[in-house]
Amino acid sequence: MSVSGFSRPEFRLWPTLETPESLKIALDAAHQSNAAAVGFYNYGHLHLSALDRIERQTDRERRLRKTINGTLRSGAKNSGDRLSSQGHEEETELYDLILKGGRVMDPAQNLDAPRDVAFTNGKVAAIGADLPVDSARQTRDVRGKIVTPGLIDLHTHVYWGGTSLGVDADPIARRSGTTTFIDAGSAGAGNFAGFRKHVIERSVPRILAYINVSFAGIYAFSKHVMVGECGDMRLVHPHECLRVARDNLDVLVGVKARIGAKAGGNSGLAPLHLAIEVADQLGLPVMAHIDMPPPSQREVLNILRPGDVLTHCFRPFPLAPVHADRSIREEVLAARDRGVIFDIGHGYGGFSFDSCRAMMEQGIMADAISSDVHALCVDGPAHDLLSVMSKFLALGMPLPEVIRATTQNVAKAIRREDLGTFAVGAAGDATILEMRNETVEHVDVVGQVVRSDEQLASSGMVIAGEWWPDPQDA
Repeated sequence: MSVSGFSRPEFRLWPTLETPESLKIALDAAHQSNAAAVGFYNYGHLHLSALDRIERQTDRERRLRKTINGTLRSGAKNSGDRLSSQGHEEETELYDLILKGGRVMDPAQNLDAPRDVAFTNGKVAAIGADLPVDSARQTRDVRGKIVTPGLIDLHTHVYWGGTSLGVDADPIARRSGTTTFIDAGSAGAGNFAGFRKHVIERSVPRILAYINVSFAGIYAFSKHVMVGECGDMRLVHPHECLRVARDNLDVLVGVKARIGAKAGGNSGLAPLHLAIEVADQLGLPVMAHIDMPPPSQREVLNILRPGDVLTHCFRPFPLAPVHADRSIREEVLAARDRGVIFDIGHGYGGFSFDSCRAMMEQGIMADAISSDVHALCVDGPAHDLLSVMSKFLALGMPLPEVIRATTQNVAKAIRREDLGTFAVGAAGDATILEMRNETVEHVDVVGQVVRSDEQLASSGMVIAGEWWPDPQDA
């Protein structure tokens, strides 16, 4: 006999749910399918009353019980069955968390107004002008703060401990409010498994990645040792890249190629051509880095497709987007019109105030603001995403557009519609910011300074519907 496609022999019996271990078993089973959840209810093998008998649990155990409840109820609802035929009435679900009274800025929904944001089961559950305080298990007063969808940094290097350029995402997330890090090619086919197991899967902030077209990834990057991973074409093996990419599509957003005199030596455009071939097989975009010519910026832009990303787009000479007379290069305008995405990628050598001003004066801004944070720039000049955002505010970019370039636009670039918005059902991530009135000197990669009397600071964050870091874990 089956219920909504779930075969009865697949049921498992649990006489009690009194330990974290048994809770974990139940959670794993409940997540197998919504139909499974319905089966647990209809056959009486798992009841909410059993969960209710659990009296004393740690905070982590209570969160696990809450997730089981949400999974089971969701399964029954989605399959059109009533929750229980054993006489149990469905209780009104409380929100897990409400952020109360902040200035909510969600460019994806054209929203900039005082609002409350509620989260349930790791997702955005509601957004309203005055959600009742007693409708949530936990509330956070964020009046006077700016509440945005979780910030997404499109260009980072967070394979910490596995590559010389990698930095630890957790402390950077805590200070910058970054809820999602996109690693830009730190790992290639030869070491992506380690990156996934030891960093991506253990991280609380979400980590997604571009896989490097070079088998070795960025393996020699330090102050004293700098060997480009695409300088030897024997390392650029499209079949290996494609094989590993197909095994990790759930965490991949594209293929990365670093070219230029430093990263690619005499390889020219060949690594980028092969990266595009792999990306085409996967239906994903590429991210192209160019450090010093050759090849030229024109050659690189001419082969990028709509949706591909040019990082370090506002570099200083000799790869600036403008001519000496500050007019925009024709290939830059043509690429933008074609749908190529322009990403800041600040880093140690990728961003110039002068180039940025010239572009902004002519009404053109980058699509994505990113830090390119790595071991050589984490202590300056890039620091982190919030620092780079503050630089754009100092240059005169309106705050809503700065938020758009770190939420909505990035989510679109990585093709993740569940990120970068407070739409109901989206990922339950939020960044809480404040504008601090303090003098700061911003520095670009060539040492130019821009002074400002204010800068953004992080006041907290929500990841998967929970305040992070948990005060009890601090």
